[in-house]
Amino acid sequence: MFLRFVFPPPPSLVVTAMSVVSFASMANAGLSELRGKHMEYSKFWEVKSGRKYKVDSRTGMVVCYTPAFLAGVASFALFPDESFRFLLLTSALSIHFFKRIFEVLFVHKYSGGMALDAAIVISLSYFISTATMIYGQHLSRDFPEPLMDLKYPGIALFLVGILGNLYHHCQLSKLRSKGEREYKIPKGGLFNLVVCPHYLFEILGFIGFSFISQTVYAFSLATGTALYLMGRSYSTRRWYVSKFENFPNNVKALIPYIL
Repeated sequence: MFLRFVFPPPPSLVVTAMSVVSFASMANAGLSELRGKHMEYSKFWEVKSGRKYKVDSRTGMVVCYTPAFLAGVASFALFPDESFRFLLLTSALSIHFFKRIFEVLFVHKYSGGMALDAAIVISLSYFISTATMIYGQHLSRDFPEPLMDLKYPGIALFLVGILGNLYHHCQLSKLRSKGEREYKIPKGGLFNLVVCPHYLFEILGFIGFSFISQTVYAFSLATGTALYLMGRSYSTRRWYVSKFENFPNNVKALIPYIL
């Protein structure tokens, strides 16, 4: 039944192992967030920050996203004669990380720093996962197509995810005037229902990647990413509740009315 939706696993021990490692590491990171052990960036930089090497947030986030963006762009030259599905996937990945770099440079307003080791870990994670997804797609080129073609629903989910994520990042940037550094309760869009709608749309974007790709690795990464962002959003809501006495009880963490 599963093979109706995905390509058979490629004959690569590395890609197979990465399917397990990516899911396990991302799920564990989400569990760590629930337990209060946070990846030290954004509002969680303050946690034990005195003992860490620090970079400013803008620099740190550019470091996080640039290698993955370059991997996406390089794939067009490294694998020039690939399928339409491969072209869709590499284009979506390149657009995704280009958007992230654009937001870092021109949309987001930062107030703190970022632990250097966190920037390196996130950068390696994004680069390795992007390269593995591209290589896994390349290895699937000689396999028969899955019986159920999900690439067009995947394109739709990717577009909804990336546009919804961008919209809510813009809403966040409007909370602060120039020079302001303090955090405020987000408002506008789905912020009236959940504290992390940008994470919700990011999850939709990763599901879009998995539908476009239809490889075991892409589905594994999307599931792990969803679990991590669920944990991160829950921690973020808990942080807002601890900082703001007037934080509305009806605002959930990630999914309106549910979670």
